[in-house]
Amino acid sequence: MSLQTETLQKPASQPSWKRFVARREISLLAVLAFLFIVFSVLSDRFASVNTVGQILNNMAIVVIVGIGLALVLLTRNIDVSVGSMVGLTAYFAADFAVKNPQLPIIVVVLASCLLGLVLGSINGIIIATLRVPSIMVTLGTLYIYRGIDSILAGSNQVTAQSLPSGYGDLASWSLFGIPGLVIYAFVIAIAAHIFIRHTFTGRSFLAIGSNPLAAEKMGIPAKRRIFVAFAISGLLCGLAGVLWGARYGTVDSSVASGYEIVVLAAVVVGGISVNGGSGTIGGVIIGAAILSVISTGLALVNVSQFWLQAIQGAVIIAAIVSDSIIRTRVEARGVKA
Repeated sequence: MSLQTETLQKPASQPSWKRFVARREISLLAVLAFLFIVFSVLSDRFASVNTVGQILNNMAIVVIVGIGLALVLLTRNIDVSVGSMVGLTAYFAADFAVKNPQLPIIVVVLASCLLGLVLGSINGIIIATLRVPSIMVTLGTLYIYRGIDSILAGSNQVTAQSLPSGYGDLASWSLFGIPGLVIYAFVIAIAAHIFIRHTFTGRSFLAIGSNPLAAEKMGIPAKRRIFVAFAISGLLCGLAGVLWGARYGTVDSSVASGYEIVVLAAVVVGGISVNGGSGTIGGVIIGAAILSVISTGLALVNVSQFWLQAIQGAVIIAAIVSDSIIRTRVEARGVKA
């Protein structure tokens, strides 16, 4: 086994950077606790079991889509078409279920995941093989996929009453009081963490994002890994799409419009670097929780949703600037991010 392979298979010895990541996530948890206290004071309805359940359900789908986006960002790329992929697969899955009520629900889920996989793979093929900047490709497919969604749906709307009885059960079940959506997100998060931190392929994503040229010299198939990242992102969007329909019941061509901003905000707030190569799945979960607390809290105190959009944009800018400053300071001390 080569030295390069051993390096990827074993966690790098970077205690200073690991301590920094731990401190950053502790800081994010402190921010989350602070926000929870503030909104509890501003609204007596916030600190309730129902509100906590709503926060958890809201963040679950963000986490599922965010994990896919995080994999893409780790390779020093970006996917701004995730909202359109969720919207397209949500309508496809709901419409497919209505037209084929005799099929088991698992078939609908697999069909939606397969469509998401195809959509993500299209992004990956163009970006990995033609080396076109990912922001340009996914900005284009954002509109293409949304356009296809509009053509398929037209002015039609799939309602909860028309969906098969078992469709809503995908999102309505719970285990020991924990919502099913949260369990889905938790299982996927564990799998993603193990993949990134404890497998050769997962660690190669980090290597590509940290230093693409060095990764290629080490023999890492960068094009293949980038393709896989986009394909997984699409697959998870497909899963999120069918879960979206199962939770909200009503699906039309406007589903998940602008959702890419919400997911991107959660991911970068959680510490996934837009420069690639660093970040944790735990951070993605905390970032999604912070965004969910903010959106739910603002709604309860009757603040306009336009302010929420402004806050999301400000959060993205603040997170990117903060990441750049911290990365510069850490690397100045001789610790590679």
